[in-house]
Parts: sequence; C-alpha cells; structure tokens
Amino acid sequence: MSFSVEPFSIEKLSPHVGAEIRGLDISRPLDAETVRALRQAWLDHLLLVFRGQTLDAPAQQRFVEYFGTLGLRGAALPSNRPRPEGPDYNSAAMLVSNIRQNGKPIGVLPDGEMWFHHDMSYAAAPNRASFLYSLEIPSRGGETMFACMYAAYDNLPPRLKERIEGRRVLQAFDEVQDSRLDLTKVPLAEVKHQWQPIVVAHPETGRRALYVSRLISHEIEGLDAAESQALLDELCDYSEDEAIRYTHEWRVGDLLMWDNLNSIHARKDFPREERRLMRRFSIAGQPVVPAWAPAGAAE
Repeated sequence: MSFSVEPFSIEKLSPHVGAEIRGLDISRPLDAETVRALRQAWLDHLLLVFRGQTLDAPAQQRFVEYFGTLGLRGAALPSNRPRPEGPDYNSAAMLVSNIRQNGKPIGVLPDGEMWFHHDMSYAAAPNRASFLYSLEIPSRGGETMFACMYAAYDNLPPRLKERIEGRRVLQAFDEVQDSRLDLTKVPLAEVKHQWQPIVVAHPETGRRALYVSRLISHEIEGLDAAESQALLDELCDYSEDEAIRYTHEWRVGDLLMWDNLNSIHARKDFPREERRLMRRFSIAGQPVVPAWAPAGAAE
C-alpha cells in the first residue's frame, strides 16, 4: 500500500510496523510542513525508512533535531578506543561498527547477532527515538528486525493482561558485554539498570505497548524467580511474533528512524571478517509513562 503526502510518498512495509519514505532528500533543510508530515508518518508506522541518502554527520544531526532534542549516547566509547576523524563523524554520534584499528573497535556493539531490545530501557529516561545510517555493510547478514509492541500488547490473552497490569520489570544491560546479563553472576549495582512499567502508554496517544525484551528484561516485580522467568518468556514470545515484524535488508545510504518506546529491534548475525559501519543519533525522551497512570503522569 502506498500514498502520497507532498513532497514525498509513503510505502507501507508491513501490516504493523515500517514505512518507506520516497522522493525526499533529507540531506537538505526541510520546511515545517514536511517535518509535520514526517512526524505523523512516524507516529502512524513507528519506523521510517529513507533509502539512497548521502549524509555526513552534521546533515544527519540536523535531520534528527527536527524531531526533538539530541539524546545522550547510550554508551561512551572507552578512552582507549581509536577516535575516527572526518566529516562522517562527530562527538554526538555513536558509531556501531566492527571495524578495528590496532585491534580495538572504533565503535560499540561490534559483532554478531543481538537479541530483541528497546534502546536504553535500563535508563530512567530512555531516548525516545533512534536514527541509524548505513556507511558500510557486509555482503550478507546484518539485517535489522523490528516488531510492533502495540500489536504485541493487543495480542496478549486477557489472562496475561491481568497478570501484568500494574507490575514493573527490571531492565539491566552492559554495553561492553552487549549480550544478556546473568544477574546471578554480575552484581546489579555494577551495571545500568532501572525498574520500568511492564506496559507503557504512548505519551501523545495513550495507546498501550508491551515494554519487555529478551535481551534486557530480567525480573518481574512481585514474582519469584521461576515464575518471573516463565512469564517473561511467554511475553517475549508474543513480542517477537513474526506476524508483527518487519525485517530490513540494509543498503549503503539507508537512514532508519524508529520509535524506541513502542517497538523493539534485533540484529541478525553477519560475517565478522567483513566491515560494517553505522552512525547513530538519538532524540531524548522522558521518564516512561505506565499505562495504568493518569494521562500525563510519569513514573
């Protein structure tokens, strides 16, 4: 399904998440009307895809700032890592890359598969959206999968909705390890973590979304360990349902922007000997609003 909104067209990519924006060069300044139309498309589809873009870091940052205040980087590059230079990089950008200089990665989250997750759900005020631009991609693999958390919540049977109503979930992650933590071996105080509502409300529409992921969610408040894990596994099965997904096959010059509160994403494996270089900016968010709170309240 496609339709036009001057000066661009919108091609829906899946029933629940994702739309491609065609006919728009986002390296150039945009007028207010175009930005409003893009924002509505983003609200409608959660994920927007822009193909064939040529963006240096300042141009990407300018586009990001049409949608909000620049967000904090989720992970600081360790001081012993090499710092790339040139127009493709700046201090506000996060590089997601397996490229190494003198044996050390120039970016974060370098290699392999990553399970489904929300970016920075372990923070008190997670970034609202992520903007990822592809500079180099491997010959195969490395696709990014997105799933709609509105649909995940809607698809829950009544018994599960009742069990999670009003509950919180512990989100915890270590960007250096970049895989699921074993909290029986890693002290919680040593990693970034936050108790979050298990069901969130969109800050503008109030629509409910599931806020759990297999990578970062660890414990449901008020349940013993076995019961908590069993419930999390069941919820994650709903959140990762293929029927509510879109899988993006990257090309150089793709810019993807996604709603980081109401969708989750995952990365497929790719050859470690092949270069992959992406540049990410974010826009800042607010403390997450639980679905059961009065409108406008924040936890």
